[in-house]
Amino acid sequence: MRIAYMHGGSIPSFFANGVHVMRMCDAFTEAGHDVTLYSMPGSYTDQDPYDYYGVRHRFPIRLVPCPDYTPAGYWKRAEDVRELVVRGPLPDLVYGRDPYALAAVCDLVPFVYELHQLRRDVAPASTEEDLLGSHLLARAVVITQALARDLAEKHKSLGALPILVAPDCADLPEPGATAAPPRLPGRQDVPRVGYVGHLYDGRGIGLVLDLADRFPGLDFHLVGGTEEDRTRWAQACRSPHVYFHGHRPPSELPGYYARFDIVLAPYESKVYTWGRLDETGRWASPMKVFEYMAHGLPMIASDLPVLREVLQDRVNCLLRPPDDPAGWGEALAELVADGSLRRSLGEEGRRQVLERYTWDRRAEAVLAGLGLPGTAGTA
Repeated sequence: MRIAYMHGGSIPSFFANGVHVMRMCDAFTEAGHDVTLYSMPGSYTDQDPYDYYGVRHRFPIRLVPCPDYTPAGYWKRAEDVRELVVRGPLPDLVYGRDPYALAAVCDLVPFVYELHQLRRDVAPASTEEDLLGSHLLARAVVITQALARDLAEKHKSLGALPILVAPDCADLPEPGATAAPPRLPGRQDVPRVGYVGHLYDGRGIGLVLDLADRFPGLDFHLVGGTEEDRTRWAQACRSPHVYFHGHRPPSELPGYYARFDIVLAPYESKVYTWGRLDETGRWASPMKVFEYMAHGLPMIASDLPVLREVLQDRVNCLLRPPDDPAGWGEALAELVADGSLRRSLGEEGRRQVLERYTWDRRAEAVLAGLGLPGTAGTA
């Protein structure tokens, strides 16, 4: 099946949405589909995007710039995308997270609209409802049950929507295929506590630094974040055994995971995106949680309703309230002292990813039953 994937961001970039999009296109290609990704050009790095993201396949990427980051600019770019699509051959399915580009091509072929939040920034405001009410909408894919409920409630005037919940995912490391990073700074004979992800507000970085103050016998490594955020948190850090590594290409992250003994997912109840442009904590399905699990790492995570859709206390992680530093300290002390618990949590997390949360399984699930060429359930 020919799939045109519509991405409203840039490739490559340091944003998580680029990782998600590249992993999905890679998984669709692995399943035998002919995928073309329509994206904005990236300015973050000139590294080859396939190497930067560490994907298996070199599916075509068509870079379509946006004249300016306003609704008028997005609509102009969407028109340019449509021109490329109609030149053919037409795809069998359009898939994506970009409501502007989807709206520009939604009259051509069936389409799948994927959402990771309720969009409040699309203009005109009726754009999303028009997409969800289209007779060519094949499916709306969301990442959490919480988002499915809120989406159905917001658009209840449309009646029952074809919503599928498909959480974020991770790739399991291939034995022997991951190059370790350069030797990490710090002590070589103490446990390493890792955090991977952005350093935006709501990500719990203050809690990580509090834990570092409480545990001088451990080294803490934070991988990710813009230079501005990294500088801000480094200035607030009082402990000499905290190391900020900055953003790394997604393809390099497995090497860091291999060096960590315990990992943290200290999300707050309100999780903000870059520049505090939006707040997505109610619907979050953090990719890093699944990557931690895929690498068999014992994790302490925030006890939030949306994370409980995947995480279970003392089964695949330890859950603690995000506003309880003492509770997080007790959990960290328990994991440091109990090797058997570390192993059981890590092994169960990895097993669950293998059975439920790989990108290949997700790609199969979001297309299953659509009745299109190359999908399960085709008539």
